[in-house]
Amino acid sequence: MSSPQQAQNSATESSSETQKGLLFAVGAYGIWGIAPIYFVWVGFAGPLEILANRIVWAIPLLLLLLGLTKQWAGVWRLTRAQLAILVATAVALSINWLTFIWAIQAEKIAEASLGYYINPLVNVILGWLFLQERMRPLQWLAIAVAAFGIATELVVQASVPWLGLTLAMSFGIYGLLRKKVNLPAVVGLFIETLLVLPIALGYLILLYLDQGTRTFVDGASLALGGVITVIPLVFFAAAATRLPLTTLGFVQYLAPTCALLLAIFLYDESVPAIRWFTFSMIWLAVVIFSVENVYQYRKRGLGDAK
Repeated sequence: MSSPQQAQNSATESSSETQKGLLFAVGAYGIWGIAPIYFVWVGFAGPLEILANRIVWAIPLLLLLLGLTKQWAGVWRLTRAQLAILVATAVALSINWLTFIWAIQAEKIAEASLGYYINPLVNVILGWLFLQERMRPLQWLAIAVAAFGIATELVVQASVPWLGLTLAMSFGIYGLLRKKVNLPAVVGLFIETLLVLPIALGYLILLYLDQGTRTFVDGASLALGGVITVIPLVFFAAAATRLPLTTLGFVQYLAPTCALLLAIFLYDESVPAIRWFTFSMIWLAVVIFSVENVYQYRKRGLGDAK
């Protein structure tokens, strides 16, 4: 039997790890939330050029991380089936990144944030459709509330908020496929980035042969895209190993909230009245979804304690 002192030490260690996990989670989602500032800053380049630089400059950092964390074995053990799935995830992630960059340059940050509010609900639907995960009544209610908000905007505006839905669906599909391939975050991102690297390099070579190369300052600014890509992912991976999924689920809303606040208060984006109604329905769905998750998590905890 463990002594009271050992139990206290274990509890203290667990609390310390949770605090570290929370800091990593806030760091990851905080960086993703203020990322629009970076993409506005490099607005002198087009979305494709920014994306290509983001891919190219992520590779050196990922190589460094693979070496530091000694995860090279995971790269060499890849099967053909895993590689095939990673081709699809690379496409989904590239679509997500390109759409996000385009949204920021088109001054549609608020609409982009809508997509990341919807994303957790999309994840639940995809899990139900493709992973045979059971949907609970309150989850159905949350999805119905969100769908009502989007449908109302569709009727009033006679248009679909396609930008937000594209971001939510592309990232949702990415998450679903990554769950199937079951690889560490750094290994998976390295392979995905490596797969699209030839396209990115080819595009940059043709672009710079046609238009000339960037100045050192502009080139260095674009190179920072690699940092913006990799660092929050590392923080997220560190948080995911230390925090319950419920806690991580709450923190994830920090990113779209930061983006929405930036859109309104820093970049003076106008948000139509009907879009505020859509946001209110999404937020209500998020509350229902989160409360249901907390209830289920506590219920499981009580069941394990018996």
